[in-house]
Amino acid sequence: MDWSIGGAGGAYFLATPGELEVEVFKRDLDLQRQGSEVRGILSGPDRQILGEVVIPASGGEVQRAVLKAQVPRTGIYALMIHIRDDRYGTNLAWGMRTNAAAYVVETSRGHRDERHQEPIVLLDADRPSEVCFLPRAEAFEIEVEGLPADVKQLALYDETGVQVAEIPVVQAQSTAIRQYLRMRTAEGVEGSAKYMVPGGAGRGHALWRLHVPRGQAFVNIDGVTRWERGDRYPDLSVWTPDPNSWFAFLEHRWMISPYQRTVWVAPDEKGQMAFQVHNNAAEQRVFALSLEFPGAAWPAGLSEDRVVLQAGEARTVTVSYAAPAEGKTLVCHVRATPEQHPEVTTYATLTVHGGEAPVKRTLNLPLVLAPYAHENRQLGYLPDYPVDNQVYFDLENRPYMVTEQHLYRQVGDAWVATRISEAVVKRVPEFQASSWSVMGTKIAFDADNDLYLLGRSGSTVALLHSTDGGETFAAYAIAGREEDPRSWDFEQFSGKNVPSGPPPVVRLTRMQPHSEGLRWRTVNDLELIVGEKTDDGQIVFGEPMLLSKTSLGFSMHSGIPSAVVSRGSKVHVAWGEATDPAVSRDEIPGVPAYVITYDRETGLIGEPVFMSFGPPPNDGHNTPSITMDSKGYIHVVVGTHGRPFQYLCSLKPNDAYGGWTEATRTSADDLRQTYVGFLCGADDVLHLVFRLWRSDEAHLNGASWASLAYQRKLPGQDWEAPKLLVAAPLSEYSIYYHRLTVDRKGTLFLSYDYWSTMWFYRNDQRGDVAAGSGRAGRGWGRALLTSKDQGDAWQLWQGRE
Repeated sequence: MDWSIGGAGGAYFLATPGELEVEVFKRDLDLQRQGSEVRGILSGPDRQILGEVVIPASGGEVQRAVLKAQVPRTGIYALMIHIRDDRYGTNLAWGMRTNAAAYVVETSRGHRDERHQEPIVLLDADRPSEVCFLPRAEAFEIEVEGLPADVKQLALYDETGVQVAEIPVVQAQSTAIRQYLRMRTAEGVEGSAKYMVPGGAGRGHALWRLHVPRGQAFVNIDGVTRWERGDRYPDLSVWTPDPNSWFAFLEHRWMISPYQRTVWVAPDEKGQMAFQVHNNAAEQRVFALSLEFPGAAWPAGLSEDRVVLQAGEARTVTVSYAAPAEGKTLVCHVRATPEQHPEVTTYATLTVHGGEAPVKRTLNLPLVLAPYAHENRQLGYLPDYPVDNQVYFDLENRPYMVTEQHLYRQVGDAWVATRISEAVVKRVPEFQASSWSVMGTKIAFDADNDLYLLGRSGSTVALLHSTDGGETFAAYAIAGREEDPRSWDFEQFSGKNVPSGPPPVVRLTRMQPHSEGLRWRTVNDLELIVGEKTDDGQIVFGEPMLLSKTSLGFSMHSGIPSAVVSRGSKVHVAWGEATDPAVSRDEIPGVPAYVITYDRETGLIGEPVFMSFGPPPNDGHNTPSITMDSKGYIHVVVGTHGRPFQYLCSLKPNDAYGGWTEATRTSADDLRQTYVGFLCGADDVLHLVFRLWRSDEAHLNGASWASLAYQRKLPGQDWEAPKLLVAAPLSEYSIYYHRLTVDRKGTLFLSYDYWSTMWFYRNDQRGDVAAGSGRAGRGWGRALLTSKDQGDAWQLWQGRE
């Protein structure tokens, strides 16, 4: 192995025409675990997979596999290193050798629910090692631990090769990096070092080099392996062990995206496909654009052949094309080349098929995603509606969707975007508001078909109320607790509930932060805030009603469980409680879920009714969800984190105090379910969507993986067995950020976005549609499934008929 490192991730190559060869090396370290299996996937600039190898688990010897591919045209190629059962890459060493003259390494492990870091782990004590990186212009710290005891100093060189620092090594054990990686530290003497590099104007465009005399170390570098707000390349741990291999990859990442688009078109039709040119550099770039054809040229044209972009700016360009004959396929490549760095050139691919797209047909479930081949590449999914979040429908069954800044609604055959800050035309009471953002992704409608959102301006939270279908809003401030950390939810349509007035709002105010060792436990005040419409259409809120002083937070990014459901005068609220961590799990086996009822007519609020425990305890994932059927019976699913859900139904309609059925699992099997998505559809059928862990199957060779799954319960019957809707392309942890809604006719709508735990995979894509974080470069874009027959058959939504 020319070099040897820990952690997962991969590499990017600037490959030129000819044969590209990549040797992947692996050595198992923790032999008590019987080693780790490594999957290496080589893909082209358009992320067409060119080769794949699997290096099996084995003893401690070095193993080798070779990937070869013909490079027809220059571009940026990618190698992903995926490790089975070891998503942090702590149990093996890997390395790479290639005939590509230019490459960079990206260290990218699986995610953790904490500040993102990607320490560089050097695992070759017998030879010197180099860590070559783009430095911050501002001051930054280098931290190194786990050095061999005989290493006395490290050397730091700037972009001109001049040594700027001799970093002394102290013979003392530092364990901060290994604690983050959750790695054991051996007893004995070892070296560690810290050095603060002062700021330097103009820095950050050329390579610096850290020389380690013996390449055994754990290295953190600010701006390279850990990041702060304002860093130029956050979450991108890109470096190289060979200073001669470096090329300007970071400045030109996501230069042309999406990497590929596949479209089916009827013969004799014409179309356009949008691509985005992005400048990831810190200064202006000029990009030359051109079309290339793998065979004979065919009728296709670019909207522009040159774009000028400021730092961080993106521009949409279009490719116009004519459809091929039925059953024929045409391909062209869109090349982007920065004029300042013409050697760093790459391309995206447009594939045009003649005929009807498979996306129009019912899906053969599950939809099995493959690496880099999701809904578009497989099926031609190209929605002409917004997919940033889930879709809701008003009483006239018109679709709406909201983002942080915009409300989207369908008007005729087109979708119209309304900027929330510009649409808020009234504030009650009058208060200063510089700009508005929407909190959460839910939309509510009342019996008058008025539309509601939860909005924020500074520290003020308001119920945004529209009487004209979302064109304009009045903001009704919900006063109180502005100085405290708060989260919010309100009643949305879950199948059979339509509040007569404004949707009841619940407010969580954090009273205790996360406890050490209990990252998913917070203690909150839970309050119910109920508003009423006056005769002149204004909204007046009653005093907040304290429901609990020990509520856990709501887990809303996936499943969007319903906390509130109402009918007539009665408002029912469900939540989970934090409990004493010192109490045995035999006594408190999970998060206790409760339901409480407030009566608008009497102004009285009842006592909490215990539902069941959702294991494990003190885990905010375990949010319960509440809905009701057409007869008014209340239904509750108690959430869990990787355990079976539990289900209860009230014995009397619209009455939480008339008794409940016994809590029962939604399946006799020991399902590993998480993230409740729950509602009541047509004919009072209950629908449930969740993440379900799978293993020991043919898919992904028996590795553990997460599916997006669905269950239903017909009235008077047991819950049916789960049906897999989407299968993950990669093993280990993943999440779908799924959200289940229903229209006014009972059609189901399921919005989702697959996220792999591996930062290499999720960092690789940059698009307009991001997943839960809301940041570019995360996720591969949401999709929207729909079912018109109570969950029997599903297909990707074709837009409103």
